[in-house]
Amino acid sequence: MTDRKAEPAASGPKPEPAVAAQKARTQPAETETKLPKQRRRFGLFGSRKASGTGPAKPVTSDQPGTPDKTGPAKPDTVKTETTKTDTDKTDTDKSDKPDKTDTPLETGPADPRQKKERKKLPTTRPPGAPPDPWTVFASIPEQQPGRIRRSLRKARRSLVHEWALAVYAGLLLAVLMTWPAMQYPLHTLPQDLGDPSRQAWQVSWAGHILITDPIRLWHSNAYYPEALSFGFGDSLLGYAPFGMIGTGASAAVLRYNLLFVFAHALLAIGAYALVRQLGARPVGAAVAGVAFAFAPWRLAQAGHLDIISAGAIPLALAMLARGHGYSMRYGFRPARRHAGWAAAGWAAAVWQISIGFSLGLPFAYVLGLILVFLLVASVVHGIRQNGRFALLRFLRGKHESLLGWRLVATDTLGALIFAGVGLMIAVPYALVKDSGARLEEIQFFSPPLRSLLIGPAESRIWGLAHAVPRSSLGWPGEMSLLPGFVLYALALAGLLFSIWRVRHRLLLLLGLSVAVILTLGTTFFEGRWTYLPLFSHYPASFDLRIPGRLMLWVTLLLAVLAAGAVDDFVRRSEHLAAHRMPPRPGPWLRMAMLLPLVLVALEGWNATAHPTVPAQPSVMRTVRAGPMLVLPTGELSDQTVQLWSTSKFQQMANGGGVFAAARQTEMRARVVSFPDFASIEYLRSIGVTSVLLLRTAAVNTPWQRAGDIPVDGLGIQREDLEDAVLFRLNQRTPPQTPGGTPGATQQPVPGTSPGLNPPAPGSATSPTLPVPGTTTGLPGTTGIPGLAGLPTTVPPTAVLPTTGPTTPPANLINP
Repeated sequence: MTDRKAEPAASGPKPEPAVAAQKARTQPAETETKLPKQRRRFGLFGSRKASGTGPAKPVTSDQPGTPDKTGPAKPDTVKTETTKTDTDKTDTDKSDKPDKTDTPLETGPADPRQKKERKKLPTTRPPGAPPDPWTVFASIPEQQPGRIRRSLRKARRSLVHEWALAVYAGLLLAVLMTWPAMQYPLHTLPQDLGDPSRQAWQVSWAGHILITDPIRLWHSNAYYPEALSFGFGDSLLGYAPFGMIGTGASAAVLRYNLLFVFAHALLAIGAYALVRQLGARPVGAAVAGVAFAFAPWRLAQAGHLDIISAGAIPLALAMLARGHGYSMRYGFRPARRHAGWAAAGWAAAVWQISIGFSLGLPFAYVLGLILVFLLVASVVHGIRQNGRFALLRFLRGKHESLLGWRLVATDTLGALIFAGVGLMIAVPYALVKDSGARLEEIQFFSPPLRSLLIGPAESRIWGLAHAVPRSSLGWPGEMSLLPGFVLYALALAGLLFSIWRVRHRLLLLLGLSVAVILTLGTTFFEGRWTYLPLFSHYPASFDLRIPGRLMLWVTLLLAVLAAGAVDDFVRRSEHLAAHRMPPRPGPWLRMAMLLPLVLVALEGWNATAHPTVPAQPSVMRTVRAGPMLVLPTGELSDQTVQLWSTSKFQQMANGGGVFAAARQTEMRARVVSFPDFASIEYLRSIGVTSVLLLRTAAVNTPWQRAGDIPVDGLGIQREDLEDAVLFRLNQRTPPQTPGGTPGATQQPVPGTSPGLNPPAPGSATSPTLPVPGTTTGLPGTTGIPGLAGLPTTVPPTAVLPTTGPTTPPANLINP
């Protein structure tokens, strides 16, 4: 049987595909051969044609010979096929391609079996229609939290962050380890009443004068007429903002105790942050923080707030390491660099050097070494990146920087600010008259090697046990340098088993050796190539005469080594606990991990005394005389007088400690017989106009009966106050001298206070000094406003007084 659809292709041009398909659907059914019934197909893609007799519907397709889109390619009827030539096939293939210019009429009607697409429903209601009642059941999107709620969530998360917990633990541990400092914070001071009283006065003076008259910062109210007296020892200038809160002696004592506890907390927090940044776990970092903050040798420094205030050193190093993306465990990680942390580290370093130079200068050396290391590392990195002609490209700047321009700019600016602040503070220290005994003091305070194994008397664990070896030291308070035997053991274990790499352990050991050599001062080969070249050329006011205070760096390096050993033990314990069920450490294993922390804290248990501060006399809160002298006076008692002066900050000649020791010793010897003519003339010569005698404090001193001696004929006035006597020296009838006018009195220089400008040589009020042709013992007054006219020598014809003792009593030196 032949197929009729093939005839037009052989005899004439082939019709269009769409027209051919329409004709095929309209042809009579008798041209097709009937087939037997096929089995009905079921399923998702089965045929829907009903079985039965009769003509079957033809299956057509848009393209002949291809399967239909809605069913299989097999038709229900078999049509007669004829053999086509290659030309016919080519014509058929060309006719199968639809023309782009076909109209809808040419494409034919749509297949009725294809499903019509539904029209999209409107999403909005027409205008004027009532609201849809079903909207109340619709889902409401989650409302975003407001700014206040987000802030509260952030604050709540920050309160339970690791660093917040570290701060809480550091403060609590500091209160416990320094107890009973906070038991009676208004009435006691740690260790003694000497240096703590003077340093409490320093903080109060800095806060007071920066508010009232900042220009007079370095010219304090004590040690009159010495200039730049605030530069006697570490200034504690960084604590000045705390000195602006509260006035009076009680506030000064409370402030000192709070700063004393805060300094210990900062030590622990700073060391914890540094070791954590280096890559240790919290337990190892906690051991390092406690060992560094509460080392036994630090208990002997409880009376020196400037030495206790070293917590900013590890904290600044931690911030700088975090800003540069450095960790000793993971190396440099550029993705973790942050210029903000580096800036914070430099700010902490600037604050540390404002505390004092005794610890600030060694810290400056360490920062300088870090900068040199970064510079060398950057050069090596640039040379490696550039390959051939590396040096030339590096000098031209065509290379990838190791740190990035932000960190380079931050380090440069931070180093310049650090150096600038240090130089500004160093200027008044350099102008203070040098004692000339730096080398002798360094040799005296240099500790022997055995001092690293001797604990101080303030240690509750090793104080009594080491009493005999401690007695063999020249100055036990500065030579008892035991950092802790537990710390020694953990550091030794850290050299063998540690999370740090071997090269890092060797570097830590090298640094530890250098720190120990510097701590020994002149004991190690007389310090010619170690301590003396680094620190002996600075003025004595920088207070670098005690090498043992470099024990700070020895303790820090030991703590880092110990943290590596503890962290390795914790890591092994966690691996062991991973095989348990449940996979966490048991109670005994947890106790074993915390045992090093407990032992290190136990060695730092203190037995420090907390003496009661004498009550401030009421006259010190009311009398505001000119430059005055408070009696009794002594090296230790004057420091308490300085503390009492924090209510009115009266200008006074009193001043304790080892500062201006020659002049202060001379003054005490010259006024031991007060009131008499010689002592009165001496006080007038140095500008003192008033003498305040404290009756209660003068008991058992050379001035016990000074308030009962008549003053008629001495040219002074006496005023009895409550438990005190005030002598005014500025009103008298001066004796007539050759070339002078009887009854002439000295007039103050305009713009100054009476008593601040001593008389010029040859005037009617020129004082009579003890030894002709010698100096007056008033160093440091040249070029100082108000003191330029002070005589420096005694005329050979001066009349010497014959009254008064020639040597001071034995109990005057240390009353």
